[in-house]
Amino acid sequence: MMNKIRFLTAGESHGKGLVGIIEGLPAGLEISEDIIAADLSRRQMGFGRGNRMKIEQDRAEIISGVRFGKSLGSPIGLFIQNKDWENWKERMSVDEPVKPQKEVTIPRPGHADLAGTQKFGFTDIRNVLERSSARETAMRVALGAICRKLLKDVGIEVGSRVVQIHTAIDDTPISDKTTLEEMNRLSDQSPVRCLNSEAEAKMIESIQNAMDEGDSVGGIFEVIATGVPVGLGSYTHWDRKLQARLGEAIMSINAIKGVEFGLGFGLASKYGSEIHDEIGFENGHYVRYTNNSGGIEGGMSHGEPIVIRAVMKPIPTLTKPLMSVDIMSKEPKKAHKERTDSCAVPAASIVGEAMVCIILADALLDMTGGDTIGQIKENMTKRMSH
Repeated sequence: MMNKIRFLTAGESHGKGLVGIIEGLPAGLEISEDIIAADLSRRQMGFGRGNRMKIEQDRAEIISGVRFGKSLGSPIGLFIQNKDWENWKERMSVDEPVKPQKEVTIPRPGHADLAGTQKFGFTDIRNVLERSSARETAMRVALGAICRKLLKDVGIEVGSRVVQIHTAIDDTPISDKTTLEEMNRLSDQSPVRCLNSEAEAKMIESIQNAMDEGDSVGGIFEVIATGVPVGLGSYTHWDRKLQARLGEAIMSINAIKGVEFGLGFGLASKYGSEIHDEIGFENGHYVRYTNNSGGIEGGMSHGEPIVIRAVMKPIPTLTKPLMSVDIMSKEPKKAHKERTDSCAVPAASIVGEAMVCIILADALLDMTGGDTIGQIKENMTKRMSH
């Protein structure tokens, strides 16, 4: 569902590293490895993360598409080294290993393990779990950081926060005076990326309880975009609708099981007269007096902030595993254990930001056209003046 931008990631969780390519971005966009590193570090934060985050200090190396700090309009290539590769050289060797490696044969309920081995005919589940790992999302965050820079250059900001972990909820309203940059700064100061200190304590307690019991917990995060011009997306075809493109992107994130815009599922219990955003005209512009639609109507942005919430299921790898079946012997056994997090909702919120940035950048280029950042800004100004 992307028209102007294409991106691709490659790499396994414990392989040499992650590779990413993104094309379709304009020339002249100021990009640096430091800009990308800032978002990568945010993804690694969060109470409940596993020991992997103590090993990896993610930094993306720009290997193509940028010269003298500016994009060339050609594909941009990135590489993130997996430092833990040193401990996995034999188990993840590209060539035939010197000595046979033990196969993983007991799938984890809730993971890609069983269906993946059945799909490709593997006898070793590691062939599946290495790529289906959320480690891949580090590269998505890196690519999203480049798209975030494009959006920021035309006045579009993207931020996120965690609103629920297990049964602990943070329903703190966001003031109109709070910028998304400020919201992100405040969220990033919290080990669970929420805005309320009381809710934070309850969230941490829920995660700690899960850790103590060898279990895991999920939750809900919210992504918000402001400064979005009217008309991103389209009502003319199913695959051009903005909420469809955003929904696909968010649902592609590991462990995400549901997405809503604005009031979302809460709309089911309301009358139409209660929820549709009434329209006014003030100071030469159309305005909405509410934003129950989450900034999107008829497949298009209508000028109010885009508000998306996504639910992440508890991570399926448990230190006290559930029952499963050995795919070789067919005997009942406890599921395989991998190094894991007890909760990754805070990290998922950063991945959510990245995916929203990529989709909004694609929709923006679709609307404005232009081969350079200067042309895009000029075209954006022209549209906004009409």
